[in-house]
Amino acid sequence: MSVRPPQSLGRPAFSGVNVLEYELMAERADALGRHGLKVEKALERLRADDVGNDPQRRNDMLDAAADAVWAFFIQREICGLRDQRDVVRRYDIPKEVLARVGIVRKAP
Repeated sequence: MSVRPPQSLGRPAFSGVNVLEYELMAERADALGRHGLKVEKALERLRADDVGNDPQRRNDMLDAAADAVWAFFIQREICGLRDQRDVVRRYDIPKEVLARVGIVRKAP
């Protein structure tokens, strides 16, 4: 009788499925990074631009930031990251933006 070590200690067998799963994980991670950059840029534009005299422009920027944050939240959920509180703190997402996340607006 011989004793075999557990398969978890051995080398992983790279089948077509494992390679596909690896590629899908890499694509999800890349998409998550791209969405994070979009959120950063949208929030940066919102903070940098002084639109106090133009409420319509402010609303448009808030809507754009909310759409970017919403897409980022969805991408995080696709990656299995369900808790968004850390993201809200890390990116310092304003409450005005969070209040608009997920709102579907009519096309002009």
